[in-house]
Amino acid sequence: MSLIPSFFGGRRTNVFDPFSLDLYDPFEGFLTPSGMANATSKDVAAFTNAKVDWRETPEAHVFKADLPGLKKEEVKVEVEDGNILQISGERSSEKEEKSDKWHRVERSSGKFMRRFKLPENAKVDEVKASMENGVLSVMVPKVPERKPEVKSIDISG
Repeated sequence: MSLIPSFFGGRRTNVFDPFSLDLYDPFEGFLTPSGMANATSKDVAAFTNAKVDWRETPEAHVFKADLPGLKKEEVKVEVEDGNILQISGERSSEKEEKSDKWHRVERSSGKFMRRFKLPENAKVDEVKASMENGVLSVMVPKVPERKPEVKSIDISG
């Protein structure tokens, strides 16, 4: 077990990934009462960066997004400009009652949007999406690879 991921907060799967936005903040919660961060900005930022996996199979590009607590009506999947897959939505915050006393607010709320540039082999007209148990699955079929035609030439002589 490596100590490096726990040094960076234990959220990264690869510490050396330059595209990861999970950075170690040594001053997180430093000047806030009881170590509680500003819930409105921190929670929205956490949900804004909804975690998405993208894998490529021989037949398709498959995206899986963790969107716990959202219904399919609250999520939008679109293809823009012919090759940009956009996943967006919004989670509403709970109504506050004047008599309620909040001890901790960790669940995120607010809008989110993730965009992915699809490769040229994506069939954007055949994109399918489904949602089950808070996991959005988007399948983008691929154009089959064209195998080079080999034509045999007879040798005369």
